Amino acid sequence: MAGLKVAVIGAGSISEMHLTSYQNHPEVELVAVCDLVEERARQAADKFGAKKVYTDYRELLADPEVEAVSICTWNNSHGEISIAALEAGKHVLCEKPLCTTVDKALEVEAAVRRSGKLLQVGFVRRYGTNTKVLKKFIDAGELGEIYYAKASYLRRLGNPGGWFSDIERSGGGPLLDIGVHVIDLCWYLMGRPKVKSVTGNTYKKLGNRSNVQHLSYYQAADFDASKNTVEDMANALIRFENGASLMVDVSFTLHAKSNEVAVKIFGDRGGAEVEPDFTIVSEKHDTILNVTPQIDNSSFDFMAGFQNEINTFVDCCLGRAELISPVEDGVELTKIISGIYESSEKGIEIQF
Repeated sequence: MAGLKVAVIGAGSISEMHLTSYQNHPEVELVAVCDLVEERARQAADKFGAKKVYTDYRELLADPEVEAVSICTWNNSHGEISIAALEAGKHVLCEKPLCTTVDKALEVEAAVRRSGKLLQVGFVRRYGTNTKVLKKFIDAGELGEIYYAKASYLRRLGNPGGWFSDIERSGGGPLLDIGVHVIDLCWYLMGRPKVKSVTGNTYKKLGNRSNVQHLSYYQAADFDASKNTVEDMANALIRFENGASLMVDVSFTLHAKSNEVAVKIFGDRGGAEVEPDFTIVSEKHDTILNVTPQIDNSSFDFMAGFQNEINTFVDCCLGRAELISPVEDGVELTKIISGIYESSEKGIEIQF
């Protein structure tokens, strides 16, 4: 018998990573797939061996056979569906971001406490091999006190369009879509300090640049070049109560030479680059060392990362492990992201 019976809500592109990882897990039975578009749900169910199809998540949550769900829907529905799932007695893996507003994130946190069920936030880069290895070095004190971090996730041409570029459904552009990954990764490696203040800027200068020819990029299924209400790029300085700081810049579109993903952290005993290649910087015998850990993937491997994330979720649901990305972390990241947008809108530093 399977150890955990799971359903996936939302059959868009990110659901493939969840469905594949569940299918690979020997203790999981995939019970159902739900999507607003029945044919899309049915195709996913057929492909991954789910026996039931739903178009209304409420009906799925009323199914007593379902014990846990992955929520892979539009950002603006994450909070609502998470609360409903928890109240229905299901464990929840919610794709990032947890919510698009702090108030809704706090409602989800309250629902977790009321229900006694688990909620894991989909901060998938925490589950990368490079992150897991580096975390051991940090926990052992090898980098000392981490006081500064820097993160970039820049696409020169990469506005997916569709719901990603519709602020009503997405809640924001690159800051909320891809920026949350690198902000969370830095924050997690820094020891998850409480945020003190943020200063941020967002820009809408280039649009989605759908006029560009001969250079392909991912486009959402509902891509419409005429619709784009999110920012092109954002940057921010985030200060924490322990005195540490984090600088970040992200973009969907930017006049840059190439795409860039860079995550760097700096401590008083050493530093590290997590992306694009994993390197630990140290100092021994009056000599600076760049240490290259010998692991299979020195950069983030998406499939392995999602498999590790799903494996952890299953272990937690079965009582064998503790959550690595609990609801409280989702609330704190929502505070940071919302603060950056508010800072940009008001032209001031936001204090917490």
